[in-house]
Amino acid sequence: MGDKMKKFICLDIGGTYIKYGVLTEDMKFLTKGKVSTKKENTNILENISSIIKNCKRDHSISGIAISSAGIVDSDKGKIISATLIDGYSGLELKKELEYEFDLKCEVENDVNCVGIAENYLGEAKDAKSCVCITVGTGIGGCVLIDNNVINGFTNSAGELGYMYVNNNRFSQVATASSLVKNVSRLKAKEMTGEEIFQLAKDGDSLCIIEIDKILENLATGIANIIYILNPEVIVLGGGIMEQEMYIKERLNYFLKEKVVRDIFNNTTIKFAKNQNDSGILGALINFLQKNKKY
Repeated sequence: MGDKMKKFICLDIGGTYIKYGVLTEDMKFLTKGKVSTKKENTNILENISSIIKNCKRDHSISGIAISSAGIVDSDKGKIISATLIDGYSGLELKKELEYEFDLKCEVENDVNCVGIAENYLGEAKDAKSCVCITVGTGIGGCVLIDNNVINGFTNSAGELGYMYVNNNRFSQVATASSLVKNVSRLKAKEMTGEEIFQLAKDGDSLCIIEIDKILENLATGIANIIYILNPEVIVLGGGIMEQEMYIKERLNYFLKEKVVRDIFNNTTIKFAKNQNDSGILGALINFLQKNKKY
């Protein structure tokens, strides 16, 4: 049975790395790896093509599934805008790869892929309405209604980082990067997110206060989303959410202050299950969905 299982090359293209894997159609990894997005003397399309060529040497491949940073036209498989990666905006990725490899290719925004993975395999499994929020260097979002991603009129639905919270963009006041920037400035030395959370757990009052500022801003943004969409489940992902044990109680405290009780009590807040592989898994589910195999 395993020998007959179709295999797919799945890539998660970000501003720093391209994570990739060869997966079977039942979501099992056969191989995985990552390469720098900024590989010297090559452009992004060459990097992607090189990964696919290497994977095809060892596996018989039935399709290419891609999760990508930036604003993505998922129907055309085109990168509308992606400022973090040089020469990427405007790239007709689906068209280029289908022509080069004669394989079906599907492309979707990376946060949408995280949301898809959580909706089918993770903490929002079977939820009728779900919002996935990823918090890292920036903030991204994905809205799913009845298992369908809401892309918006120009494919920019879910660009939550541009929302305004306390007279600033959400991504400037509620992210891991803003926490690190603020604490490093106040302590007059470079700090990492992990160091800041450890100090907070050890009782450092400055780190506790600064984390609370970030979490209160995050709660304000989440409260606005709850009031607009009334989702059944909100799933939180991104590197900072690995601190779930510390964050959960404090975030719920702020949310209870900002969301009326009846609505808060009927909104489930979850932390993403498939943190590292969610983009790749969501890309494959998206591929199988679009090709009527899921």
